[in-house]
Amino acid sequence: MRRVVVTGLGAITPLGVGVRRTWSRLLASECGIVNVADREPAVRWKELPSQVAGIVPKGHRDEGKWQASDWLTKGEERRLAKFTQYAIAATEMALDDAEWKPQTQEQREMTGVCLGSGIGNLEEYYDTSIAYNETGYKKVSPLFVPQLLINLGAGHISMKYGLQGPNHAVTTACTTGAHAIGDASRFIALGDADVMVAGGSESCIHPLALAGFSRSRSLSTAYNDEPSLSSRPFDRDRNGFVIAEGAAVVVLEELGHAKARGAQIYAEVRGYGCSGDAYHITAPREDGHGAFLAMKRALKNAGIPPKHVDYINAHATSTPIGDSAENHAIESLMVGDEGLSSASQIAVSSTKGAIGHLLGAAGAIEAIFSILAIKDNLVPPTLNLHNIEEGFKCNYIPLTSQQKEVTVSLSNSFGFGGTNASLVFSKYK
Repeated sequence: MRRVVVTGLGAITPLGVGVRRTWSRLLASECGIVNVADREPAVRWKELPSQVAGIVPKGHRDEGKWQASDWLTKGEERRLAKFTQYAIAATEMALDDAEWKPQTQEQREMTGVCLGSGIGNLEEYYDTSIAYNETGYKKVSPLFVPQLLINLGAGHISMKYGLQGPNHAVTTACTTGAHAIGDASRFIALGDADVMVAGGSESCIHPLALAGFSRSRSLSTAYNDEPSLSSRPFDRDRNGFVIAEGAAVVVLEELGHAKARGAQIYAEVRGYGCSGDAYHITAPREDGHGAFLAMKRALKNAGIPPKHVDYINAHATSTPIGDSAENHAIESLMVGDEGLSSASQIAVSSTKGAIGHLLGAAGAIEAIFSILAIKDNLVPPTLNLHNIEEGFKCNYIPLTSQQKEVTVSLSNSFGFGGTNASLVFSKYK
């Protein structure tokens, strides 16, 4: 199997536009979660039990904020769903960072895209459905279907840069971003591509989305007046996740290809493991067995024993059941014959305290954080962790980042339907 490395990073998050801005604010324990009750239509937002969300800050690119005109023409802005807009901007940043823009036909044929979204363009679906119901056929835009299709994020990236390698879209709920990166790494490992653009994008901050998740009792409802406190992974006062928007993209590259052109190498993709809970549509098994299997398979694929994992970026969304199940899985895997002697030695954090849950983009941005932990030897914090749940024994990096030599990191993502994925990264040697 060919070795795969990471050579470029791009991100748009509630902490800002750009990987370095997001990373520096994350390490500084800043939070991008805000109250959304004053958005329009106010009557729909104010009736929701959860009124907090992670919102990409609006403003000029030079300020680390988002406005579509910094990245797209007016025509592109009109034609493209917002999740696609975010994906294109994150891709441009990642390709610039990797200094890779394929020029020859061979380069274009060996560069592909693997990018997905969990929900996609909910707003267009909602608006068009109402318009069609009220006034009929002529109010349906010819762009309606292309704006809905989740694979059009990957499609537009492919067309913009002339990428003729694998063109693949993933939609596996909140595991999407991790699956996209894992699948892309295998395209390279098996020789289907030399370079892959991979990640996830999401923009569904809409009252219907919050209503749906609220009705399933998934969202945080206790901190509407203090939004920065609402996402609190592993804390005993957690009561649900916080929906968020954004995009994250990595450039993956076959090692020899990267070395031949003198590319910077952030880390190596060492392992990828997947599993299914086969249990419930929204809840994990209480013992976290699905998460355990994904992590175990990723480490087996990497050829790395649990005791050599220096940092775990947990999926931990701030739900009572989910955090507990994942914590049980982590302790079960990491402590024992091939693991550490004590759970207190396990460095685990959930960055969702700072940015919320980016759904289909969560696995991709958390993979980037896991990669940067390796590059900078810094472990990002779990915000709002003031009272660790009784029985939780790991080092959850509460409140502030910690300096630590990180040679191997593991990133977890789990989604509705019981779909799980884990990615293992290591320092390139």
